[in-house]
Amino acid sequence: MSPDSLPSIPSIRLRAQSLAMLDAILCPEWPYRYYSFDSQWGPGEEMASMRNGSGDDWFLLLDPAGATLKGFAHELAHDPELARSIPLQLPAAFSSFLAEPAFSMENASFCFWRGTHDAVWHKLESTIAEDGSDEMLALLANGPAAYKAWAEDYYERPVPLDAVTAVFAHQPLTGTLILALNPEADVTQVHAETEGIAYPSAL
Repeated sequence: MSPDSLPSIPSIRLRAQSLAMLDAILCPEWPYRYYSFDSQWGPGEEMASMRNGSGDDWFLLLDPAGATLKGFAHELAHDPELARSIPLQLPAAFSSFLAEPAFSMENASFCFWRGTHDAVWHKLESTIAEDGSDEMLALLANGPAAYKAWAEDYYERPVPLDAVTAVFAHQPLTGTLILALNPEADVTQVHAETEGIAYPSAL
Protein backbone atom coordinates (compact mmCIF):
# COMPACT_ATOMS: atom_id res chain seq x y z
CA MET A 1 0.00 0.00 0.00
CA SER A 2 1.20 3.47 -0.85
CA PRO A 3 1.62 5.81 2.15
CA ASP A 4 -0.67 8.24 0.30
CA SER A 5 -3.54 5.78 0.70
CA LEU A 6 -3.57 6.04 4.49
CA PRO A 7 -5.75 8.72 6.11
CA SER A 8 -4.50 11.44 8.43
CA ILE A 9 -3.66 10.58 12.05
CA PRO A 10 -7.00 11.86 13.43
CA SER A 11 -8.87 10.01 10.69
CA ILE A 12 -7.00 6.73 11.12
CA ARG A 13 -7.70 6.89 14.85
CA LEU A 14 -11.43 7.29 14.24
CA ARG A 15 -11.38 4.53 11.63
CA ALA A 16 -9.57 2.13 13.98
CA GLN A 17 -12.06 2.87 16.76
CA SER A 18 -14.97 2.25 14.40
CA LEU A 19 -13.56 -1.10 13.26
CA ALA A 20 -13.09 -2.20 16.88
CA MET A 21 -16.59 -1.06 17.86
CA LEU A 22 -18.20 -2.84 14.92
CA ASP A 23 -16.36 -6.06 15.72
CA ALA A 24 -17.39 -5.78 19.38
CA ILE A 25 -21.04 -5.59 18.27
CA LEU A 26 -20.89 -8.31 15.65
CA CYS A 27 -18.68 -10.71 17.59
CA PRO A 28 -19.17 -10.95 21.38
CA GLU A 29 -16.44 -13.64 21.58
CA TRP A 30 -13.16 -11.73 21.90
CA PRO A 31 -10.88 -14.50 20.47
CA TYR A 32 -12.75 -14.41 17.14
CA ARG A 33 -12.55 -10.67 16.56
CA TYR A 34 -10.21 -9.10 14.03
CA TYR A 35 -10.01 -5.55 15.33
CA SER A 36 -9.38 -4.03 18.74
CA PHE A 37 -8.68 -0.57 20.16
CA ASP A 38 -7.24 0.26 23.58
CA SER A 39 -7.66 3.93 24.43
CA GLN A 40 -5.69 3.48 27.67
CA TRP A 41 -2.71 1.55 26.37
CA GLY A 42 -0.24 3.75 28.25
CA PRO A 43 0.25 7.33 29.41
CA GLY A 44 -0.70 9.42 26.38
CA GLU A 45 -0.86 6.29 24.23
CA GLU A 46 -3.62 4.49 22.33
CA MET A 47 -3.19 1.20 20.48
CA ALA A 48 -5.18 -0.43 17.70
CA SER A 49 -4.57 -3.89 16.32
CA MET A 50 -5.71 -6.49 13.84
CA ARG A 51 -5.19 -10.23 14.22
CA ASN A 52 -6.70 -12.71 11.79
CA GLY A 53 -5.98 -15.84 13.83
CA SER A 54 -3.79 -17.27 11.08
CA GLY A 55 -0.55 -15.49 11.86
CA ASP A 56 -1.16 -12.12 10.20
CA ASP A 57 -1.44 -8.98 12.31
CA TRP A 58 -0.81 -5.27 12.53
CA PHE A 59 -0.32 -2.86 15.42
CA LEU A 60 -0.95 0.89 15.38
CA LEU A 61 0.42 3.06 18.19
CA LEU A 62 -0.87 6.60 18.61
CA ASP A 63 1.14 8.79 20.97
CA PRO A 64 2.43 12.38 21.26
CA ALA A 65 5.08 11.63 18.61
CA GLY A 66 2.44 10.71 16.02
CA ALA A 67 1.46 7.30 14.68
CA THR A 68 3.40 4.14 13.92
CA LEU A 69 1.95 1.11 12.13
CA LYS A 70 3.68 -2.26 11.72
CA GLY A 71 2.28 -5.37 10.10
CA PHE A 72 3.26 -8.97 9.49
CA ALA A 73 1.91 -11.13 6.66
CA HIS A 74 3.33 -14.50 7.60
CA GLU A 75 3.09 -16.07 4.15
CA LEU A 76 4.67 -13.10 2.39
CA ALA A 77 7.42 -12.03 4.80
CA HIS A 78 10.60 -13.13 3.07
CA ASP A 79 12.98 -10.24 3.80
CA PRO A 80 14.92 -11.16 6.96
CA GLU A 81 16.55 -7.74 7.00
CA LEU A 82 13.29 -5.81 7.20
CA ALA A 83 12.70 -6.22 10.94
CA ARG A 84 16.29 -5.22 11.62
CA SER A 85 15.85 -2.14 9.44
CA ILE A 86 12.95 -0.72 11.44
CA PRO A 87 15.08 0.73 14.28
CA LEU A 88 17.46 2.19 11.69
CA GLN A 89 14.82 3.95 9.59
CA LEU A 90 12.22 4.88 12.20
CA PRO A 91 12.80 8.30 13.82
CA ALA A 92 14.02 8.23 17.42
CA ALA A 93 10.79 9.90 18.57
CA PHE A 94 9.05 6.55 18.10
CA SER A 95 11.26 4.70 20.59
CA SER A 96 8.29 3.53 22.70
CA PHE A 97 6.89 1.72 19.66
CA LEU A 98 10.20 -0.02 19.06
CA ALA A 99 10.49 -1.10 22.68
CA GLU A 100 7.00 -2.61 23.02
CA PRO A 101 7.24 -6.43 23.34
CA ALA A 102 3.55 -6.90 22.44
CA PHE A 103 4.22 -5.65 18.91
CA SER A 104 6.59 -8.54 18.04
CA MET A 105 9.02 -6.25 16.28
CA GLU A 106 11.08 -9.24 15.14
CA ASN A 107 8.23 -10.16 12.76
CA ALA A 108 7.51 -7.52 10.13
CA SER A 109 6.44 -7.25 6.51
CA PHE A 110 5.75 -3.51 6.43
CA CYS A 111 6.00 -0.43 8.61
CA PHE A 112 4.54 3.07 8.24
CA TRP A 113 4.95 6.14 10.42
CA ARG A 114 3.79 9.73 10.53
CA GLY A 115 4.95 12.40 12.94
CA THR A 116 2.41 14.69 14.55
CA HIS A 117 3.48 17.58 12.31
CA ASP A 118 4.22 15.54 9.17
CA ALA A 119 2.11 16.23 6.10
CA VAL A 120 2.39 12.62 4.84
CA TRP A 121 2.95 9.04 5.96
CA HIS A 122 6.32 7.37 5.42
CA LYS A 123 6.94 3.72 4.59
CA LEU A 124 9.89 1.57 5.53
CA GLU A 125 12.16 0.80 2.60
CA SER A 126 12.09 -2.90 1.80
CA THR A 127 12.94 -5.42 -0.91
CA ILE A 128 9.53 -7.08 -0.48
CA ALA A 129 7.44 -6.41 -3.59
CA GLU A 130 4.22 -7.82 -2.12
CA ASP A 131 4.14 -7.14 1.61
CA GLY A 132 0.47 -7.78 2.38
CA SER A 133 -0.29 -4.19 3.33
CA ASP A 134 -2.83 -3.64 0.52
CA GLU A 135 -5.10 -6.36 1.87
CA MET A 136 -4.36 -6.04 5.58
CA LEU A 137 -4.84 -2.26 5.73
CA ALA A 138 -7.74 -2.05 3.27
CA LEU A 139 -10.36 -1.30 5.93
CA LEU A 140 -8.25 1.50 7.40
CA ALA A 141 -8.00 3.08 3.95
CA ASN A 142 -11.57 2.51 2.71
CA GLY A 143 -15.10 3.34 3.80
CA PRO A 144 -18.21 1.65 5.21
CA ALA A 145 -19.03 -0.32 2.05
CA ALA A 146 -15.68 -2.10 2.25
CA TYR A 147 -16.33 -3.06 5.87
CA LYS A 148 -19.84 -4.28 5.06
CA ALA A 149 -18.50 -6.56 2.34
CA TRP A 150 -15.73 -7.89 4.57
CA ALA A 151 -17.99 -8.44 7.60
CA GLU A 152 -20.68 -10.23 5.64
CA ASP A 153 -18.05 -12.60 4.28
CA TYR A 154 -16.31 -13.16 7.62
CA TYR A 155 -19.31 -13.28 9.97
CA GLU A 156 -21.63 -14.86 7.37
CA ARG A 157 -24.60 -12.61 8.15
CA PRO A 158 -26.22 -9.54 6.60
CA VAL A 159 -24.73 -6.26 7.81
CA PRO A 160 -26.78 -3.08 7.12
CA LEU A 161 -24.76 -0.41 5.36
CA ASP A 162 -26.57 2.49 7.03
CA ALA A 163 -25.67 1.17 10.50
CA VAL A 164 -22.03 0.64 9.49
CA THR A 165 -21.97 4.16 8.07
CA ALA A 166 -23.30 5.52 11.36
CA VAL A 167 -20.49 3.85 13.30
CA PHE A 168 -17.88 5.06 10.80
CA ALA A 169 -19.29 8.56 11.38
CA HIS A 170 -18.92 8.05 15.15
CA GLN A 171 -22.60 8.61 15.83
CA PRO A 172 -23.27 7.92 19.53
CA LEU A 173 -24.04 4.25 20.08
CA THR A 174 -27.64 3.46 20.93
CA GLY A 175 -29.42 0.22 21.61
CA THR A 176 -31.24 0.59 18.31
CA LEU A 177 -27.98 0.92 16.40
CA ILE A 178 -26.44 -2.07 18.19
CA LEU A 179 -29.43 -4.30 17.48
CA ALA A 180 -29.59 -3.18 13.86
CA LEU A 181 -26.09 -4.55 13.43
CA ASN A 182 -26.61 -7.65 15.56
CA PRO A 183 -30.13 -8.54 16.77
CA GLU A 184 -28.60 -11.07 19.18
CA ALA A 185 -26.16 -8.60 20.79
CA ASP A 186 -26.08 -8.03 24.53
CA VAL A 187 -26.58 -4.26 24.60
CA THR A 188 -25.21 -3.94 28.13
CA GLN A 189 -22.07 -5.87 27.24
CA VAL A 190 -21.49 -3.79 24.12
CA HIS A 191 -21.99 -0.58 26.08
CA ALA A 192 -19.33 -1.70 28.58
CA GLU A 193 -16.82 -1.89 25.73
CA THR A 194 -17.34 1.66 24.54
CA GLU A 195 -15.18 3.07 27.34
CA GLY A 196 -12.09 1.05 26.46
CA ILE A 197 -12.48 1.93 22.79
CA ALA A 198 -13.34 5.56 23.64
CA TYR A 199 -16.33 5.40 21.32
CA PRO A 200 -19.23 7.80 22.05
CA SER A 201 -22.30 6.22 23.64
CA ALA A 202 -25.86 7.43 24.09
CA LEU A 203 -26.82 4.52 26.33
